[in-house]
Amino acid sequence: MTDEAERRPYLSSFTDRHGVKVRWRFRRAGKTIYLQGQPGDPEFEEAYAAAIEGRKPRVATVQKMPGAALPGSFRQAWLKVKRTPEWIAHDPATKSKNEYLAKTFFELPLIDGHTARWGDMPVRDLRRRHVKEIIGRFSTTPHKAKHLLVTLRKMIAVALDEEWIDTDPTYKLAYRPDYIGWRAWTDDEREKFEAKYLIGTTPRTCYALALWLGNRRSDVATLTWDMFDWKRNVVHIQQEKGGKSLVLPITPMLKEVLEPLERKGDTVLLTMYGKPFSAKSLTGTMAKWTKAAGLPTGCTLHGLRKSLGKLLAEGGASTRQLMDTLGHDDIDHAELYSREASQVILAREAMNKVTRLIQGKKKRG
Repeated sequence: MTDEAERRPYLSSFTDRHGVKVRWRFRRAGKTIYLQGQPGDPEFEEAYAAAIEGRKPRVATVQKMPGAALPGSFRQAWLKVKRTPEWIAHDPATKSKNEYLAKTFFELPLIDGHTARWGDMPVRDLRRRHVKEIIGRFSTTPHKAKHLLVTLRKMIAVALDEEWIDTDPTYKLAYRPDYIGWRAWTDDEREKFEAKYLIGTTPRTCYALALWLGNRRSDVATLTWDMFDWKRNVVHIQQEKGGKSLVLPITPMLKEVLEPLERKGDTVLLTMYGKPFSAKSLTGTMAKWTKAAGLPTGCTLHGLRKSLGKLLAEGGASTRQLMDTLGHDDIDHAELYSREASQVILAREAMNKVTRLIQGKKKRG
């Protein structure tokens, strides 16, 4: 009997049939329990304590700590994405959107009905067919699918830098939804809204800020009176998305709406309770205003920004002028307005020539 066996009640040891490894057993009242491991091992000590106490050994459970990420997994890749200079330079709205999309991806099951989630999978296991299947799950929300692919590519870029993978499974994988996005308001819709909400009302003020400054909802909500320089007839705007600084002229159309207003607070727009609007609340509030004015769905706050882009292009503004007025960094985005306006202008000019030709023939006849 070993010293260990002598020291512990009911414990004895023996050598296995190969005469190499020492095994341990617990014997009491005619019952034998074989213990795994060696004295001092956590597994052995728990098994011996359980035998003494007449219970089953407790099994250690692995508890996932908040924010924990398996090595080489998509969650770990995302943690590294958030330490890149590109991520740090993003504005809060862009970060929030990407965080939401990343979490959505992490919680996607590998296969419907299974518990395994993509967030815990190694990036090296991602295949092109997987990406297509993931994107396909969001076919009913095409723009969400498109942006999810962009977020996924951020993690893949980090994995390439860390040499977790050698190739990008999304290389040349294009996803361009047919959905055209927010549309510009028609002239008739704008006239209808202006007839319903006169100058001095909150809906008309919100409408004018979005239309004549081309602001996004976040900038409309936070626009303050001290941003306006009435002597120089300009307004200074720090865009929340992208953080771009713009100096825009105060047009007569905007001045007509703002000059009669009583300045009751810091922000130009105030709720009925005298508080600033939140960016999110403006979307729903504008929907209520347009419905009350008898306008169809699709007349959105962002659509007024599109309306200004269309008016600028139809007025002959260059692509560069469009970019600097609306704060676009992407020339392709700005050129969408130019191409649409060019088609309208060229078609009008061409048909004017046809009209003059026909009228000329009638006069000569």
